[in-house]
Amino acid sequence: MSLLPPEPETAGQDAAYRVLARKYRPADFDGLIGQEAMVRTLANAIRENRIAHAFLLTGVRGVGKTTTARIIAKALNCTGPDGAGGPTVNPCGQCEACVAIAESRHVDVLEMDAASRTGVNDIRELLDGVRYAPASARFKIYIIDEVHMLSTAAFNALLKTLEEPPPHVKFVFATTEVRRLPVTVLSRCQRFDLRRVDIETLVAHLGRICEAEGVSPQSDALALIAQAAEGSVRDGLSLLDQAIVHGDGKVASAEVRAMLGLADRTLSFDLLEAVLGGEPGQALGLLRELYAAGADPAVAIGDLLDITHWLTRLKVLPDLANDGTIAELERTRGTELAGKLPMPVLARSWQMLLKGLDEVRRAPAALAAAEMVLVRLAYAANLPPPADILKQLGDGTATPAAPASAARQPAPAPAPRAGAPAPPRRTETPPPPVAEEPPPPEPDDYGDGPEPEAAPEAAPGPVPMPRDLRGVVALADLRREGLLASAIKHDIQIVRYEPGRITFRPTDTAAPDLANRLGRFLQEQTGQPWAVVVDMTAEAEPTLAEIDAAAKLAEQAELEAHPLVRAALETFPEATFGGVRDLASDDDSEDDAAADASRQTGEQGR
Repeated sequence: MSLLPPEPETAGQDAAYRVLARKYRPADFDGLIGQEAMVRTLANAIRENRIAHAFLLTGVRGVGKTTTARIIAKALNCTGPDGAGGPTVNPCGQCEACVAIAESRHVDVLEMDAASRTGVNDIRELLDGVRYAPASARFKIYIIDEVHMLSTAAFNALLKTLEEPPPHVKFVFATTEVRRLPVTVLSRCQRFDLRRVDIETLVAHLGRICEAEGVSPQSDALALIAQAAEGSVRDGLSLLDQAIVHGDGKVASAEVRAMLGLADRTLSFDLLEAVLGGEPGQALGLLRELYAAGADPAVAIGDLLDITHWLTRLKVLPDLANDGTIAELERTRGTELAGKLPMPVLARSWQMLLKGLDEVRRAPAALAAAEMVLVRLAYAANLPPPADILKQLGDGTATPAAPASAARQPAPAPAPRAGAPAPPRRTETPPPPVAEEPPPPEPDDYGDGPEPEAAPEAAPGPVPMPRDLRGVVALADLRREGLLASAIKHDIQIVRYEPGRITFRPTDTAAPDLANRLGRFLQEQTGQPWAVVVDMTAEAEPTLAEIDAAAKLAEQAELEAHPLVRAALETFPEATFGGVRDLASDDDSEDDAAADASRQTGEQGR
């Protein structure tokens, strides 16, 4: 597509400089870029004389909404060079109507900025002339820009006229926020959505303008401007105008980057390579170099996000490496890095950088936050991919640092004090004891112990004296004294323990008769007298519950420090460590439950 001639200048403006966005504003439909669908529809409507009474043009800023509205006004009112023409797709630009509309002075083409005139009185004033025929044009055209800014009363005043306007009246609305328009207005208009202009089309358009202006730009520089414009032609032309002035008539990549405050692309690739290579020191040095060159820390992290996205696209679509519109640096370095990095690493890097970008934007010290993001990402680069971590967590595969089974087995119980018996072990239910002379149970049997149904006929005999307080708790659990066992665990702080004598300091929540209950229970179970003494002044050990809680916290900390668990928590930042479950014990519990159910079923059958 050839570049159309610049918009004609009015008298008195020959010596004044006009910005490129105004100088190269399209004068007809052929000059609109990136809006082929809308142009084809409007052109067909004009050729076939199927022209709607109201048009609604929507889209982001700078894509040509107001320009399109003026081109529609020209196309409908053009009379041709000889003054005998009718509505046309290609307005001549020479007749009185075309020239007056281009200079915004035509009496029958009324433009209103709804952002500054939002009230109902403004609309009433505008509509006062609807019933009158055009003064000189074929149609009286009302162009309302930023129509979404009108008040509710103004919309209501417009509705009736908008639905049934006189045949000589056309409405053209432009808005960037179509969702704010009432449905009653939308239903009365023919709507056209103007698309963002893609980077390739905008780069080509900027190149033609540079050629017309006698400027020799670098293709990389135009690509940077097009990316910064985000699909807006007006923004792109404004940035190009600024770049020409900034570079003293030259448009170079380095100058454009400095103007936009962007990070150097080569350094950004080096930075990402250092981070994903697990080199935090080198990464921090490169970040400082970018910062010294004027790059904002958030822009540097955003550039890493952009490169990560580009590498991911190269992994999915390898043919992109042959795209001539992509800069040479992007293609060569991108292809090299994409071949080294697996997709899971790129996906993990994207998530961490995306979260880090938000941290950098909200942090009081952006550079420090960016450095922490890079350090976190560099250390995560040495971790296995998330899929491998999940697999190891699932099947217990060992890692070189430590066997995975270490994270699956519970930590050993804290070592008992001197003279204390071994912790109670799980035992199977023993056979019913012989009634004539029941053997005394072993001290280790104070743990889970035999079920009470095992010997309902014989009363339990005296047992050996427990050798420590845990033995007393085990004995209380064995005899189904749950309340007493709980009180011993939570309310007794041992001062001194020896078989036959207990000296302790009770907690604030201890029952007043705890010492009497404990002494009576021990005498009944062992057949020997016990002295249970309360001492409120002596130093005492923590309660068994406090000791167990401290041991559990230590075990939790030890397990959370395991490399495999750390890797899982860093991979899934929102996850929490809930502990370790012994699968073997769970299987035993399920077997015991099944056996109990089978035994109960058999008893019911008998």
